[in-house]
Amino acid sequence: MKKIEAIIKPFKLEEVKEALATVGVQGMTVTEVKGFGRQKGHTEIYRGSEYTVDFLPKVKIEIIVDDELASKVAEAIVSSANTGKIGDGKVFISAMEEAIRIRTGETGADAVAVN
Repeated sequence: MKKIEAIIKPFKLEEVKEALATVGVQGMTVTEVKGFGRQKGHTEIYRGSEYTVDFLPKVKIEIIVDDELASKVAEAIVSSANTGKIGDGKVFISAMEEAIRIRTGETGADAVAVN
């Protein structure tokens, strides 16, 4: 199994979710996060004072899939989240050692499959 974590722009979430559904993803965890990369935030003016916004709002998506599906999932995220502008985000893929469904005790791929 693989764990895929993607950090994307918030307005792209619905588009990414639809793309993931077409490649067979049945479940995911979504978290609102803040961060910065190369873009290093931006400056804004509030009540006449200029200030720097270091951390920009992003969305983090976490998905656990079988090894065979990992590249298709990553491809779907990259193609649907891409705007061509700085700050589009990143996709991280790592090995998932084990998963256990608490309710039934199922392990491995059975634990993450939606039944």
